[in-house]
Amino acid sequence: MKDMHRYIFLLLLPILFVTTMIIPEKADAYNNQNVILDWQFRWDRKPQDSVSPGNIRHSSDWSDEEPSNFHVSPADAVNSVWNRFIVPEYDGKQAAIMINRIRGQDVLVFRELELVYEQRRDYAYTNHSLLLPLVPEDAGKTFYIWSHADMEGSLGIGSDVIFGDYETLRGLFIKEDLEDFILGSSFLFIAVVMFFCCLFLPRYTISSWLALSLIILACGALLITYTPFLYTFYGELGSLWLLIFDFALLTVLPALYYYFEKIYGAGPYKLLRYGRKFQTGYSILCVVLLGVNVLTGNGIYDLYYLVSVQILGILIIVQLLLLIGVTILYASKRNKDAYIFSIGFAALALTTLSDLFAFYYHDREYEFFLWKWGVIALIIALIVMLGRKFVRSHEQVVQYSHKLELFNNELQRSEKMEIISELAASVAHEVRNPLQVTRGFMQLLAQNSRGTEKEYFGLALKELDRASGIITDFLTFAKPELEHESRLNVYEELKHVRGILQPLANLNGGTIQLDETKELFITGNSSKLKQAMINIVKNSIEAFDSEGHIQIWAYGEGEEIVVHIKDNGVGMEVGDIARLGEAYFTNKSKGTGLGLMVTFRIIELMHGSIHFQSEKGQGTEVILRFPAVE
Repeated sequence: MKDMHRYIFLLLLPILFVTTMIIPEKADAYNNQNVILDWQFRWDRKPQDSVSPGNIRHSSDWSDEEPSNFHVSPADAVNSVWNRFIVPEYDGKQAAIMINRIRGQDVLVFRELELVYEQRRDYAYTNHSLLLPLVPEDAGKTFYIWSHADMEGSLGIGSDVIFGDYETLRGLFIKEDLEDFILGSSFLFIAVVMFFCCLFLPRYTISSWLALSLIILACGALLITYTPFLYTFYGELGSLWLLIFDFALLTVLPALYYYFEKIYGAGPYKLLRYGRKFQTGYSILCVVLLGVNVLTGNGIYDLYYLVSVQILGILIIVQLLLLIGVTILYASKRNKDAYIFSIGFAALALTTLSDLFAFYYHDREYEFFLWKWGVIALIIALIVMLGRKFVRSHEQVVQYSHKLELFNNELQRSEKMEIISELAASVAHEVRNPLQVTRGFMQLLAQNSRGTEKEYFGLALKELDRASGIITDFLTFAKPELEHESRLNVYEELKHVRGILQPLANLNGGTIQLDETKELFITGNSSKLKQAMINIVKNSIEAFDSEGHIQIWAYGEGEEIVVHIKDNGVGMEVGDIARLGEAYFTNKSKGTGLGLMVTFRIIELMHGSIHFQSEKGQGTEVILRFPAVE
């Protein structure tokens, strides 16, 4: 997860290369070329059996003024236009004419009356790019360009007529739309890599990953098939490029809605879900019309153009505004993903809306170019969002694993406690009775013993008492009911515990300090609470190394009473802290671990909690929490 941004940077290197190298270099090269400004045009209003400038070259209706656009419609009763210009003199090097945009399905170029270039298309794409090599004899000759289209739209020259060195112009001609092709190819490469990544991703991430991959794939296809690059160098496949463009355009919006829904849910009033369903249905309708149009040889082109271009353009504007509103809503709620997405999506929305408004303002005679930079910003934002989502999912998995481990440990502990409880309840009473009888007879025998025998009887009685204490601990753990519960003053209970254990602490070279506090009250059984506190403080005393010190203090925190018992003893390892409360686990040479196990059970029965903080050689601090009462 931490390397995701590095991979994204590597995938986007082609885009950085385009923006930092190709575009500035191309702009500098253009500045060094000559532009032919004095070219003329005329409408071709009379249909001709064969196209030739012979009948119109000496006509007087040529215009020197450049029109605002060569837009034609069925009402104009014209579907072709002529342009002409004269090649200037040059120094004998191989020269060329380059025109980046010529509008029309069919384009023919004549040198005087000689046809030198012909490009005819049977598909509805009207952008041509022209590079025409010249020979020295062409200087001073007139070149005619005829443009024709069967559909409404612009015709004729749509950019500067550039005259210059052939090798230089050839490089510019190739690079003219190359950045769009590289950008689109980069997106396609990223999408393919992401599709393969799906084979190795967890199942719950695949849907959002596939949606993002489909968005990137569709955007790449749009960039490649919208630019004239493919139509110039691979024009024989133009129908295929248009088909891919339409499919990509009809795919990107449903995929974008689905990705939105995966990130934000159904949205306010389920707008995202309804929008996705509507756009999916509308895209299916457009695909059906596209199929019928292809099968009928553009038989329903006007209907398809109305539904998939004019109406769809308006729908895109409305839906982009809707998605912008949803993004702003979530960003106002301080959603970090919304902040990130809003930046990328705002760039796409503003550039796309600018293109669409310009498209309708210019009566649908406008070449989109701003939207591709918005697409780059959006894709980067989407990838960052998805990366953040994966990081959050990974953190949740780690957190759940930690909680599961704690739950398993608690379950194992509970199972151990249950076994010990059953064992203690069934055996303790049966063992205690024989011990008491044995102890009584040994006391009688000890009264009549002398010397060494009396010493042996004393040791035996001491060990019997120790065994009886262990059994008592078992019984306390097995049945720790808090009989006679009452309101307890925590400070008074701790004061009593300190009074009991102060002599033992002094005997081991230590002291016990109790900080006086205001009245703090809890509910419980006084004797059981003292037993638990005594076990904890006694362990601290036994952990003394030299000049031991135990500090005890209590305070209220919200609806809880917190008690701290801190010593400067030998401390414990982290692994030892995790095992505290287990039966027969102890760091003492003669300990059984039952005392602390009983302490855990008593505190649990009082609805409290116990937490240990310790470091080897630095001492141990025990933190107890109990529900407070007034």
